[in-house]
Amino acid sequence: MPKTGKMVDDSQKYSGIVFDIKRYAINDGPGIRTTIFLKGCPLSCVWCHNPESRSPKVEKMYSVAKCIGCRQCVELCPEEACSLTPEGIVTDKKLCIVCGTCAQNCPAKATEMSGRRENVESIMAVIEKEIIFFDQSGGGVTFSGGEPLMFPNFLIMLLDACGERGIHRTLDTTGFAKTETLLEVAQRVELFLYDLKMMDSTKHKQYTGVNNEMILHNLKVLSESGANIQIRIPLIKDINDDNKNIEETAVFISALAGEKKRVDLLPYHKIANHKHHKLGQEHNSNGMVSPDAERQKQIVAKFEAYGIPAKVN
Repeated sequence: MPKTGKMVDDSQKYSGIVFDIKRYAINDGPGIRTTIFLKGCPLSCVWCHNPESRSPKVEKMYSVAKCIGCRQCVELCPEEACSLTPEGIVTDKKLCIVCGTCAQNCPAKATEMSGRRENVESIMAVIEKEIIFFDQSGGGVTFSGGEPLMFPNFLIMLLDACGERGIHRTLDTTGFAKTETLLEVAQRVELFLYDLKMMDSTKHKQYTGVNNEMILHNLKVLSESGANIQIRIPLIKDINDDNKNIEETAVFISALAGEKKRVDLLPYHKIANHKHHKLGQEHNSNGMVSPDAERQKQIVAKFEAYGIPAKVN
C-alpha cells in the first residue's frame, strides 16, 4: 500500500487540474497566445472573475436556464446524487463523487465539470498545434489561473517543455508564493504579468483573504533579478481607486529595480456573477463597480507623473 500511495503522489506532482485553455488569446502577453488556466488559488478576491479557479479540485457547475428537465443526470448518476425539483437539478454534495457522468450525458450542457487532470504531454499536444500562430505573431504560451505557482513541479515541467521548443513563455501570477519558487520559475519565463491589488495589507487581507507582504517582497526580488515584468491592477470603485492607494502604488512601482514597469489597469466587471450561481455559491458583489472613465484617466495620469507607462485594458 505505501508504494501505491507514493505512485499516486508522484502522478499528481507532475500533473495538474486545468479548468480552461484559451486559444488565440491577445490580452495575455505579446502576439497570439494560448493561455493555460490552472485550477487552484491561495487568494479569494471578492472581485475575482474566475471563481471556478479558486478550488484546486474538479467542481460541478449547473445552469438552471439551460436545463430541459430530461432527467438524464438523475437516472444515470451512479451515486443517486441528482434529483429534479421545481427549482431545477439539485445535487446532494454528500453523495456526489464528482465523477462527471451527469455532465457527459447532459444533452443541453446545463451541467458541466470545471477542471480536468492533465499531464505535460496532453498540454503540449494542444500547444504544439498553435506554434505556427506563435511564430507568425510573436506570440506564445501564457500560464494563468488560479495561481500557477501553487503547482511548481508541473509548471516547471511545462515551462521546460515550451523552452525546448523555443516557445515564448508568460506567467500570470499573484506573486503569493515562496520566493525561491518564484525565482526558480523566473529562469524559465520571458514575461511576468504580476498582479497588484492594493498597498494596505489589512485592507488587502479583507478583500483577498491574504496579506500582501509576501506579494510586495516577491515583486521587489523579481525586479532585482532582471525579470521582464508588466503589472496588472484591478480597479474597483471605493475599494482600491482612492488617491492614497494609487499614490502609494505609484511610489512603490517607481522604486522597483530596472526599467519602469508598464501598468495595465483592469476595470471591474460583473462577468463572474453567473459563474457563482452555476457553482451553487452565494455571492454578494456589494454593489462593486468600476471607476468611471474620468477617474480612470486621472489614475493613468498619476502613474504617468511617476514615469510609469499605464493604460486601461
